[in-house]
Amino acid sequence: MHWYAFLLPLTAYIYGSVPFGFLLARGIRGVDIRNTGSGNIGATNAARVLGFWFFPPVFFLDFSKGFLSAWAGLRASSGVSEFSPPPLAIICALAAIMGHIFPVFLKFKGGKAVAAGTGAFALLAPWPLLIGAAVWTTVFLLFRYVSLASILAAITLGAAVWVPALNPDPLGEGLILTIFAAAAALAIIALHRANIGRLLSGEEHRIEWKKGNKK
Repeated sequence: MHWYAFLLPLTAYIYGSVPFGFLLARGIRGVDIRNTGSGNIGATNAARVLGFWFFPPVFFLDFSKGFLSAWAGLRASSGVSEFSPPPLAIICALAAIMGHIFPVFLKFKGGKAVAAGTGAFALLAPWPLLIGAAVWTTVFLLFRYVSLASILAAITLGAAVWVPALNPDPLGEGLILTIFAAAAALAIIALHRANIGRLLSGEEHRIEWKKGNKK
């Protein structure tokens, strides 16, 4: 393991804390997206408040938090772990996700880390993520609830890592990934608890993209 490995989780947390959605909205439109829409700093609220074309850059930047952090952990671990993926990669991914949820730059009040988690699993568990993404897309197209799509996709991913064809030896070499996926699914559910309440009461808002020409 490389000498700098012990610095990676801290670096991942700091990178995860960078509020890209907040910065883009404030810098380009002068809008604090924490005070409008859902109040979330992620891609969905950026698009809801500022227009669809804000979604791709914010999602990609938040996605990079999990992906690059996991990649750095994999590189630093190169061949020194019996687990697949190695613990350091998952620790770094988790640090980035925690940074997004509890960003040091926004007084520890951040987003729900769906994009950051997607980035992490795109590298660490691509096939379970692909199945989860298919569920997300199907649910969203049918109902246009991002919250419902995210919750069901997270549950699907958490279940998919138990399939040996997708995660060989889920209770052996793949055990840490199994635990990480289950924890991520539970976290997504917990972070969407207000949305769940609105879904059950019929008060959750369906997604409606703005044209992007309003301030």
